[in-house]
Amino acid sequence: MAKKASGKLTAAKSKPSDVHSRTRSDHSAETAEDYVEAIAEISRAKPECRISDLAKYFGVSHVTVHRIILRLQGEGLVDTQPYRPVVLTRRGADMAARSQQRHEIVYQFLLAIGVSAEVAIRDAEGIEHHVSPQTLLRMAAWIAKTSSDLKRS
Repeated sequence: MAKKASGKLTAAKSKPSDVHSRTRSDHSAETAEDYVEAIAEISRAKPECRISDLAKYFGVSHVTVHRIILRLQGEGLVDTQPYRPVVLTRRGADMAARSQQRHEIVYQFLLAIGVSAEVAIRDAEGIEHHVSPQTLLRMAAWIAKTSSDLKRS
């Protein structure tokens, strides 16, 4: 970030429209990432994941989940049939794994800089969807360096 004469922070070398465009794009993927991650998590804990499991998980209605699942099915992220479990496609499972990995890196980074576990859990859930690959790599490198420094101490 560069500091302007007015004292406001601005993105270095980025136009406001570029920054907001990326944020809008991140928001559009956020629901899909949350759902595929939840389906993967529920499927690890139970033999199958149903719409009712997702409604309970997110605290939303069955109708809301059904609409989102139809959208995810159209995007090739899940397979399901009426009254059948929701199953991730290969593409959906890959998205879930990437999302879980981003979440874990952000969570571990927040813990490493002294954020409480309770706050880090909540904050990581939002940050994971908006962190750039470059920032995520730097977070992971910092965590690795810090943990190896601590082991040598």
